[in-house]
Amino acid sequence: MLPFTALAHPNIAFIKYWGNRNEILRLPANGSISMNLDGLDTRTTVQFDNSLAADVVRINGKFSNGGEQVRVSKFLDQVRILANLRLFAHVESENNFPSGAGIASSASAFAALALAASRAAGLEISPDREETSNLDKDFDQMALSRLARRGSGSACRSIPGGYVEWLAGTSDMDSYAISIAPPGHWDLVDCIAMVSTGQKNTGSSEGHALAGTSLLQASRVEDAPRRLEICRRAILERDFTNLAEIIEEDSNLMHAVMMSSHPPLFYWLPATMAVILAVREARSQGLQACYTIDAGPNVHVICTAAVADETSRMLTGIPGVREIRTARVGGPARLVQNPSTRQDEI
Repeated sequence: MLPFTALAHPNIAFIKYWGNRNEILRLPANGSISMNLDGLDTRTTVQFDNSLAADVVRINGKFSNGGEQVRVSKFLDQVRILANLRLFAHVESENNFPSGAGIASSASAFAALALAASRAAGLEISPDREETSNLDKDFDQMALSRLARRGSGSACRSIPGGYVEWLAGTSDMDSYAISIAPPGHWDLVDCIAMVSTGQKNTGSSEGHALAGTSLLQASRVEDAPRRLEICRRAILERDFTNLAEIIEEDSNLMHAVMMSSHPPLFYWLPATMAVILAVREARSQGLQACYTIDAGPNVHVICTAAVADETSRMLTGIPGVREIRTARVGGPARLVQNPSTRQDEI
């Protein structure tokens, strides 16, 4: 069977996903809203091969035989069921940004894997087929988003492009992500203040399972519809003031749940707090910038494109910030040509 290569971007959640109603299906405790990050990506090639006795997985140039390989194989089992396929696969995946450091590497990884594996298995659920009608495109993207969700919840948000909302739904069938605005709708920039490039001690999957042990989680989830509405409206109206206030509030709520879980999760480093304080001070002086933090120590500083350079310079001067990575609003997961890879080489 032919290999297929797909590219997907990570996303930064404005309204966070934290905690599941169903761990197996990865049905979220609440809906969420995010922005895809252009320039940061995972590129994944999949080929099913009748000569293999097991899946072969290589991530960032290294063969994987541990938990990563098991997680990928379990995901591929879902694809095999959908395609009625009994073959194992070669999987080659590479990120151009650090993995496991709070930049949603699992989101882009499983979004790219979902698209590449589905096409390699012969499934016609690609979101980028030009010959289909708009209705068919929406259906295809919906199906692909649902599939990606099974690998990593936030991966469903990396399937559509631009500004994306994950509808929590009530079952596997209606829990998927949709684009609420295209990449060109609002020229925001994510200036990521990297305070650590190392792997976090507790991954997001383990953290989601702990969310319910916090006394704060129920209140966070109950209030989610209000925060979603404010965030959605702020994006559609390009209202930076309201966007800044709600995404900082939502980020603080999620980390309060983490810190009050049993056992508690402390992802922040001293430099994380230094960035938070610097951003709030800069905004009080008129800079259109705000912060949000995923499950990790690195701080995503969202700003308007007009002040991206100024924001980057401000962040560079904070002790403990190692580097700044900038990303504009990214597009959907997509198939890419792979001319350098022959069928017998992967």
